[in-house]
Amino acid sequence: MFSWMGRQAGGRERSGGMDAVQTVTGGLRSLYQRKVLPLEEAYRFHEFHSPALEDADFENKPMILLVGQYSTGKTTFIRYLLEQDFPGMRIGPEPTTDSFIAVMYGETEGSTPGNALVVDPKKPFRKLSRFGNAFLNRFMCSQLPNQVLKSISIIDSPGILSGEKQRISRGYDFCQVLQWFAERVDRIILLFDAHKLDISDEFSEAIKAFRGQDDKIRVVLNKADQVDTQQLMRVYGALMWSLGKVINTPEVLRVYIGSFWAQPLQNTDNRRLFEAEAQDLFRDIQSLPQKAAVRKLNDLIKRARLAKVHAYIISYLKKEMPSMFGKENKKRELIFRLPEIYVQLQREYQISAGDFPEVKAMQEQLENYDFTKFHSLKPKLIEAVDNMLTNKISSLMSLISQEEMNMPTQMVQGGAFDGTTEGPFNQGYGEGAKEGADEEEWVVAKDKPVYDELFYTLSPINGKISGVNAKKEMVTSKLPNSVLGKIWKLADCDCDGMLDEEEFALAKHLIKIKLDGYELPNSLPPHLVPPSHRKSLPKAD
Repeated sequence: MFSWMGRQAGGRERSGGMDAVQTVTGGLRSLYQRKVLPLEEAYRFHEFHSPALEDADFENKPMILLVGQYSTGKTTFIRYLLEQDFPGMRIGPEPTTDSFIAVMYGETEGSTPGNALVVDPKKPFRKLSRFGNAFLNRFMCSQLPNQVLKSISIIDSPGILSGEKQRISRGYDFCQVLQWFAERVDRIILLFDAHKLDISDEFSEAIKAFRGQDDKIRVVLNKADQVDTQQLMRVYGALMWSLGKVINTPEVLRVYIGSFWAQPLQNTDNRRLFEAEAQDLFRDIQSLPQKAAVRKLNDLIKRARLAKVHAYIISYLKKEMPSMFGKENKKRELIFRLPEIYVQLQREYQISAGDFPEVKAMQEQLENYDFTKFHSLKPKLIEAVDNMLTNKISSLMSLISQEEMNMPTQMVQGGAFDGTTEGPFNQGYGEGAKEGADEEEWVVAKDKPVYDELFYTLSPINGKISGVNAKKEMVTSKLPNSVLGKIWKLADCDCDGMLDEEEFALAKHLIKIKLDGYELPNSLPPHLVPPSHRKSLPKAD
């Protein structure tokens, strides 16, 4: 176990949840600064790939990056989550958001321009200064006292248009900026409009900039209420086909379908689908604070592996350079042979091909460097990173798991997240096994006359039917035996191996619930207990 763990573990019970988070954060920062950073600095990693991490990168709240073509509802989506306007917000059918806006928590409402933002050591944006004034003039931080923003921060990006003209007129490398954010955020949400499924050239390049961050990507098909069910099926299929051409992953991306704004649905045929999809997306976002430490650890591991590979590449190029003559020719030859060098290093050091940077981008960057000024391989720096990956990471992972068990569950609260957590508008309220929970009459009673007719055809003896006779009727549902067995256990309230007419009616009701697509409860809810069996239950105070 690390020394810093030992020093802080003693006061963990006294310090509470926030100190526990700081323990993990401090451990990640310590590992990076002592093990990874020296390797990065020795081989100019920051010039080729990503700037050095700072304290704010380890301490910042989980961030969500929204990316999409213009008028797909990115800004409206933020407004929907927060349930209030934020400084700098502009919404319209035309391309309105022409800036990157970091929406963050603040005690007072206001905004900070990009040039001031990148000199604030408390914000994780200092390294964005390398993109110059053209970018910083289109970057701002919007702060407001909102409950949602106490747990997460949201990055709104400019709407993407098609064509070469816009790419040139930006004045900064849009895809490089997106890549910088992608490496630091916890979630990347790609928004699509049900009426605009075409993926423009710049949008395609933007998605490709997220290479290596596939686990963070989620897709939202917005404004889905504006098409009917048949059109929605076609739209969904077309979207998956378009995504398959630009995102090269064997897994299918998770696509959330809905209409994410606080306005009446134009087409209510798929209301239940939209509600279920919205709840799934909310749960994914709400879980981010609890998974933040694991995400930062995962990103640190990816960064360390890339730093190792980069060191091998740079040191190999240094080793191959002549000491006297023909340096330029040798440089050109090595750049041309870079794909072969990748394969050679993979075999020599047993490294996966997926850990190597993109060949074309690396070749372009190497054109600007003098290979003779690169450093030779320093085994001690490599060994330090290997030791971290082999031993230290597992110890830190154990600490994170322990802290997650000790700390209260961290969930995003406020805004739209509170609208569906309690009361009759909670997902599934009054449906399936929850139907009738707030009614005085037994919910099965309305269909009981039909069930009673079936019951008396099954030859009851002394008011009860045997398990054999009950099975004859229950198997007609065509449900598997494992499900019918669970229904039997729930319905046989007195556990006598037989069913009276109320228990039989309950069994038929549970079968209907399952056939309607709902899950069965693990234990019988009080409102489903047959009236004649309730006398054995303890009375409520």
